[in-house]
Amino acid sequence: MHVTPSPPLPLLKRVPPGVWVAATWCASTLFTLLTTFRLPGEYGPGQWPAAQLYRWDGLTFLALSTAMALNGGRILTRRPLRALALQLTAAGFVTTTLGVGGIPLTQFVAVDVALYFIAAQQRRRTGAIALSLALATLVCWVSVRLLRGWDASMSAELAVALITVIAWLLGNAAHRTREYADRLSAQAAAQAVTTERLRIAREMHDMVAHSIGIIALQAGAAARVVTTQPDAAREAMTAVENAGRETLSGLRRMLVALRQADHGHAPEAAGLADVDRLAAATTAAGVRVDVRWKGERRQLPPDIDLSAFRIIQESVTNVVRHAATDSCEVSIGYGDDDALSIEVADNGRGTGSTTDTGFGLAGMRERVALLHGEFTATPRPEGGFRVAARLPVPAMAEAGAGVGAR
Repeated sequence: MHVTPSPPLPLLKRVPPGVWVAATWCASTLFTLLTTFRLPGEYGPGQWPAAQLYRWDGLTFLALSTAMALNGGRILTRRPLRALALQLTAAGFVTTTLGVGGIPLTQFVAVDVALYFIAAQQRRRTGAIALSLALATLVCWVSVRLLRGWDASMSAELAVALITVIAWLLGNAAHRTREYADRLSAQAAAQAVTTERLRIAREMHDMVAHSIGIIALQAGAAARVVTTQPDAAREAMTAVENAGRETLSGLRRMLVALRQADHGHAPEAAGLADVDRLAAATTAAGVRVDVRWKGERRQLPPDIDLSAFRIIQESVTNVVRHAATDSCEVSIGYGDDDALSIEVADNGRGTGSTTDTGFGLAGMRERVALLHGEFTATPRPEGGFRVAARLPVPAMAEAGAGVGAR
């Protein structure tokens, strides 16, 4: 099966979520450490560090926190809740060395990034649990400090909680967007399959119905004259054999064309060039088909060419099967208004528009509707039945076809 290769993902999309979390932790920790120094243009550091920050115990806590954060990023996709727990623990550990009343926003950014990916990629229940863990950590941190009588940065922690909820909302929105896109993709795939099935069904019906109609007509004629005119009966049965072989060949060609289309090759299709052959075969079966061409014949786009032929074929088949007449007339007009007109008329019983329960007229209407054309199928006032279709020919397509023909 021919599969079109998918375009490569954007560079940023190729980075795993765990790498984003680890990079965020490293960047935020570096930023926090920089704020403890007096940078150029400042009268003092952004915040005064705790005494243990540069001692062995503070460095040990910093190393342990970084190890937990990196490990959390490593298992984020496989064990999201455990990864988030490691990120929260790392944020708490490193905060104890900063001498501040609450977990700083910079140390919670990695948690927010992890929470975004969990809400975006995991089940909604997992995302809700992750949000609850993050908020519960902030509540517990502030509660413990208040119970111990220590300073608690309540306003700062409220800001951290707000950013955390926003990160979860963004991830949840991304999750819903992906689900919606998946549903649209599945719906489009199902619609494409249905459309292809309808196309194949129309092709099979149009091709087989005509041949079976010819076979039935010839077999009936042979049955009527088999005892009185054995030579005529023999000729009719020979025509039945030829029609059957032609039908089998047509089915075989269609199957080959479908396989070629599956492998990316353009299948060969019938067109208006086959109308004369169709008329000759139907005339030989006992129903004379007169073909009239109007206007300058020119090459048409493949879909319009095929649909026009199938409409004529099905209309002629209906004449053979239902009209109870010995002739019909096919008119094909190439108009100057960038449109192709088709008309098949007979002087038979004039039924078909209301009593026909088959798929012939419905298939023709579908073909014309797909090409944004006009279709009518009604009894004629003077007797008989008339099928008419008008297919617009796009100017650009017609010009391209004409260039290709030259």
